[in-house]
Amino acid sequence: MTKTAFKPGTMLNPVPAVMVSCGKDKPNIVTVAWTGIVNSEPPMTYISLRKERYSHGIISREKEFVINLTTKDLAFATDWCGVRSGRDCDKWKEQNLTPQQSRTVGCPGIEESPVNIECRVTQVLELGSHDMFLAEIVAVTVDEGLIDADGSLRLDRAGLIAYNHGHYYPLDNRELGRFGFSVMKPRTRKRYEAQKRGRNRDAHRGADKRKRQSKSGGTRNGEEKEKQNRRKGR
Repeated sequence: MTKTAFKPGTMLNPVPAVMVSCGKDKPNIVTVAWTGIVNSEPPMTYISLRKERYSHGIISREKEFVINLTTKDLAFATDWCGVRSGRDCDKWKEQNLTPQQSRTVGCPGIEESPVNIECRVTQVLELGSHDMFLAEIVAVTVDEGLIDADGSLRLDRAGLIAYNHGHYYPLDNRELGRFGFSVMKPRTRKRYEAQKRGRNRDAHRGADKRKRQSKSGGTRNGEEKEKQNRRKGR
């Protein structure tokens, strides 16, 4: 493998592309790519914002925000909320997004997002171009449709997206492995591989179903028409 040298820069890719909601009285949304987990116990995260961003002032005053994970269906709104300012428009109204009452913090989450992560700021670090808001995760809400009968969270079904060097991409939902799969004992590996095949098969079927629903408009009438056509042998 031949490599070439690049100047030092933000080359850690891909990264999450999330919509961060903030503000109690006049809620706003800002799209953030500089975010991640920084601690497990207590669970902590961060977002980094430029001082000139409208949401920077809101979060600095109120010390709380909600991280909303984004999906393929939210890709347009995700980008739009990152290039428009809440000083000039109501992003909720413009992108048909629904404020969802939070469990712990005063600002709303985004109902259309599959996962809402409520955060309280514990520290602000001025780093240069951005200020980093370190925060404790105080509550999480998840779309019930992503939870299996055994209580497992299936984020692979959510259609999440990532940001990669200026572009948005869907995450491939085929499982490659899980934590510790490289050192599994043979019997455990055999059982795990069977489970993984089942999950990947379910994911493939789910993708096919969503594709059919999309073609038929995603409506009940479209599904009924598809069933009628199958019965007629078309």
